[in-house]
Amino acid sequence: MSQAWWRGAAIYQVYLRSFADGNGDGVGDLAGLRGRLPYLKDLGVDAIWLNPWYPSPMADGGYDVADYRGIEPVFGTLEEAEKFIVDAHELGIKVIIDVVPNHSSTESAWFKEALTSPETRERFWFRDEPNDWQSIFGGPAWTQVADGQWYLHLFAPEQPDFNWDSPEVHADFERVLRFWFERGVDGFRIDSAALLFKDAERWEDLDPVHDVYRRWREIADEYGDRILIGEVWLPDQERFARYLRPDELHTAFNFDFLSCPWEPEELRRVIELTLATHTPIGAPPTWVLSNHDVTRPVTRYGRADTTFAHGGALHGTPSDPELGMRRARAAALLAMALPGCVYVYQGEELGLPEVEDLPDAARQDPMYARSGGANRGRDGCRVPLPWSGESAPFGFGGHPTWLPQPADWAPLTAGAQTGDPGSMLSLYRTALRLRHELLGDGTLTWLSMGPQVLAFTRDSGLTCVTNLGPDPIPLPPGEILLASGPLTGDRIPQDTTAWLI
Repeated sequence: MSQAWWRGAAIYQVYLRSFADGNGDGVGDLAGLRGRLPYLKDLGVDAIWLNPWYPSPMADGGYDVADYRGIEPVFGTLEEAEKFIVDAHELGIKVIIDVVPNHSSTESAWFKEALTSPETRERFWFRDEPNDWQSIFGGPAWTQVADGQWYLHLFAPEQPDFNWDSPEVHADFERVLRFWFERGVDGFRIDSAALLFKDAERWEDLDPVHDVYRRWREIADEYGDRILIGEVWLPDQERFARYLRPDELHTAFNFDFLSCPWEPEELRRVIELTLATHTPIGAPPTWVLSNHDVTRPVTRYGRADTTFAHGGALHGTPSDPELGMRRARAAALLAMALPGCVYVYQGEELGLPEVEDLPDAARQDPMYARSGGANRGRDGCRVPLPWSGESAPFGFGGHPTWLPQPADWAPLTAGAQTGDPGSMLSLYRTALRLRHELLGDGTLTWLSMGPQVLAFTRDSGLTCVTNLGPDPIPLPPGEILLASGPLTGDRIPQDTTAWLI
């Protein structure tokens, strides 16, 4: 099987609003990202995935797209985006962008036309009578327009769902793919990939969606070594695997692993299930610890309950920062050692915690507003990155930043961590370098070291051992390449991962 770049890649997720601000307005942009490309090169990533950069009213952080062939002016221009793609490629970094096919924006040309010309409404889900569906963000999934009809929005009211029974919708998204492929984009991450089709009973994982992705795969293959990545939240692994058939998507996010508690039996179960799902169809697994929608690992792993579930039920529950940091470091080495590709969400490499004490007035996530504040939303993992200095904005750019940064982040800046061999940033840089040399796609062989230990060898001969039990365990034979924390003589203490060769 061809070892395409994406089969074992380390992919860095950039949430553009919060990465780096190049023009001093307190919001991240393309100028800031271009200026920080050497940092990403030094970190050792193979590709960048950007959240939506299209023109948007930002009702849902850019996932309400007004124009799929442009760039949000706050972020820059189309010309700057094209220069960014060239700059990244010159450093050997691929570029993956988000595409949002389930819904548009109420500010899009098509939706505005639908309001004034009802004969064009077949592009969306307009009905005379709504059903009882509820929005994923809370509240009814239908909003009424002036002439009495209702339109469907599985997310916020500003995000009307496309009707994929319309040939026009198919044709336009095919044009969108080609528009960006022709500008050098190396792939797409497909938002809410299983939701496109609806019937009278349900709105997830209907069979016609696979015809869409077969067609998209044909288009991607026309442009060479391009990649399609699905955001697919499905509890049924057999149905999940259907998206990864050889003529559909290349990879899909592994949310079972992201949501898994820090418990040896559950971690092993999820890893084995993931490999059993992917191996027969020849698709590489993906390993994800965090993203722009979930609680940051340092906070989650410091809690008594280390699971993750949407809805913010654990928001504000006590978290031990030292324990969380120790486990997050161990989890990072575990994830990077597994076969397939790994994702790093910006700030994960700095050990940033979830910012849970944001002022209510600062919160922008529609989940917070739609739930009446019961769900505190996802803003806490989207706070702008700290780059340098002793006080806000910590080298990010303009001040104030669009979400406020904690005053105590000076020790977590990239500048403060650079050159410190014990820092999270140094751990990630070293691990990603070793991973590039010794890991990536392939297979693993489990080692038996007791029920509290996850241990396996990889094709290169590297051995990964993670001790989740209370007692230190003996090191297996081999030379230590890297450990997530201090070892106790020749033993691996609790919540520590070691790599040996």
